[in-house]
Amino acid sequence: MTNESGLRLAIDIGGTFTDTVLMDVACGVLATTKTPTTPDAPALGALDGARRVLADAGADWEQITGFVHGTTLATNALIERRGARVATITTEGFRDILEIAYERRYSQYSVNLAKPDLIVPRSRAFTIGGRINARGEELKPFDAAAVERLADELEDSAVEAVAICLLHAYANPAHEVQLKQALADRLPNLVISLSHEVSPEAREFDRLCTTIANAYIQPLMADYLSDLHSRFTQQGLNCPVLMMTASGGMTTLETAARLPIRLVESGPAGGAILAARIAEEAGEGSVLSFDMGGTTAKLCLIDRFRPQTARRFEISRAERFVKGSGMPVRIPVIEMIEIGAGGGSIASVDRLGRVNVGPKSAGSDPGPAAFARGGMMPTVTDADVVQGLIEPERFAEGRLMIDSAAAQSALEVHVGARLGIQSDEAALGVGEIVDENMASAARMHAVESGKDLGARIMIAFGGNGPLHATRVARRAQVGRILIPHDPGVGSAVGFLFAPVSFEIIRSRYSALEELDTAGLNNFFESMMEEAEAVVLAGAPNQKLSHRRVAFMRYHGQGHEIEIEMPDRDLVPSDRDTLRAAFESEYRRQFSRTVPGMTIEILNWGLSVSSPAPDLAVYTDHRAASVRTPREFRSVLCEISRKWRKAGVFDRADLNDGDHIIGPALIIEPQTTTLVSSDFTALIDGAGNIWMDRNEEPDQ
Repeated sequence: MTNESGLRLAIDIGGTFTDTVLMDVACGVLATTKTPTTPDAPALGALDGARRVLADAGADWEQITGFVHGTTLATNALIERRGARVATITTEGFRDILEIAYERRYSQYSVNLAKPDLIVPRSRAFTIGGRINARGEELKPFDAAAVERLADELEDSAVEAVAICLLHAYANPAHEVQLKQALADRLPNLVISLSHEVSPEAREFDRLCTTIANAYIQPLMADYLSDLHSRFTQQGLNCPVLMMTASGGMTTLETAARLPIRLVESGPAGGAILAARIAEEAGEGSVLSFDMGGTTAKLCLIDRFRPQTARRFEISRAERFVKGSGMPVRIPVIEMIEIGAGGGSIASVDRLGRVNVGPKSAGSDPGPAAFARGGMMPTVTDADVVQGLIEPERFAEGRLMIDSAAAQSALEVHVGARLGIQSDEAALGVGEIVDENMASAARMHAVESGKDLGARIMIAFGGNGPLHATRVARRAQVGRILIPHDPGVGSAVGFLFAPVSFEIIRSRYSALEELDTAGLNNFFESMMEEAEAVVLAGAPNQKLSHRRVAFMRYHGQGHEIEIEMPDRDLVPSDRDTLRAAFESEYRRQFSRTVPGMTIEILNWGLSVSSPAPDLAVYTDHRAASVRTPREFRSVLCEISRKWRKAGVFDRADLNDGDHIIGPALIIEPQTTTLVSSDFTALIDGAGNIWMDRNEEPDQ
């Protein structure tokens, strides 16, 4: 990626707004914009944003040499259950994998337990004969004679897609391949997902759920990606379209259409990539990434300039924050916590007189009451407007008119009247609830990861992130905040810094002492051929980097820990190297090792990536000088709970070394940064805003 030239376009379609960034590889960001998302035809909103940034930069479609895209369409389709009618095919005798699941209740003593919705009912769960063992050996031949009956059952069930997950297909996919070929001949329009392609790992329930999720959104995403490519090509785009993935890399349209499950959470992943890059440029090794948009807020822990990663997450939990209450998906993913807290999150008062905010959102249509598009319910944005934190004339680049009276009325009717308070007090209450929800999520995420938030710096972005950063940081006990360039479109900017990459995690069981290094080298070679083919399709003629990992555990344990391996063929002496690395990491996590226990390796991982763009040279700020505001605005201070005069600054007018004392508002085209009364801000040589919390806030 480092030797590219020309213009690069990034588009992130969110639940409320679509963010678009145009960057010159040599000069940096040329133009950015936020446009309302068009849910019924997402490509139209993306086209609108692309046209605007090209017009602002005076550029043509033919000048674009790279296009990176991320979207919430896959995520929303899974959450809102707007996918295809799916059936499953498993090995004979294993029809009830979904029903059995983990053989436990996620909430042991809950009387009214709601089981996760796993998409496929038992009436659409089919089986076929044949059996392969965990070593990949065929125990029973594939029952080809049963395919005709199976095809008839699928037709009678009117299914549009099928998830095939045969026992131990990760070790030997022959039966899955045979079944797909036979069904494709009989039912050519049927969309088929194979578990050994989607998630080639042991643990049948997780693998089946992941394959179901992939099949569920595959027709929708294939149609959308085809429509997007067609519309942009008609405009004159002649470069490949690359899709952002959940693991923080990019992949081709073809791979994305085949494995759309990898696009889940692709937008938030771009934000984490941006935060990690900024952290490395600034030399900050411990970071909390805070991305607050119009629909959700995303928080991610970043250590040593790498976002925290995971191999499994859950979709659409039946109970918020309760592990095991959702549908498990096993793919490589940047680990973050996401909650329904954004500018469009709707506020209400329940029958006990409690203020609730989210997770339901007003979205872009009708949007908050302040948007004057028919929205009647109060939202977080309405609360910010009533508190004076948003300047109506400059909101969303002035393209979206703000009706302050409508925002005030919505809060009065739906919150204030229910609680017997004024609209400004209601606005303050809504803000405090949503900020505490986000801070609570950050604290929970840190505790679950065994990490401390107090020593971290928050990097905040998204359309609402800079506006709520100080309020969330105070509650999360974070004392320093960094607001980067173009924070309102931060995730889209992050897309442009991501490498083209592909990660494969595949099961191959072995005890460490019995490790067949020659066979393992061949195993990695086959994975490398598959991953490099995907990466080179999106980044031809690039020098690729590789990362190998082993997932190791003591015998009898249920979960593994990730151990980095040397990027070369293994030799027998590497058994000792792997043992030492495992024991060192195990001791770090659990404060001890278990002597005399057999060490096992269940899964192996390989990631292949192109070079990321070079880091910017970071420049420190000059000696600070207090910047005096030229204009003021009345804001409702969340510290004193009184109306105060806040200085108003245009970010474009701020210079290196400018020191701003809160309360203040720093306004830019797509967002506003609130410097609360207990914070001060400093502009550095790179144009970043650094905010530090004062021990004694200005009342």
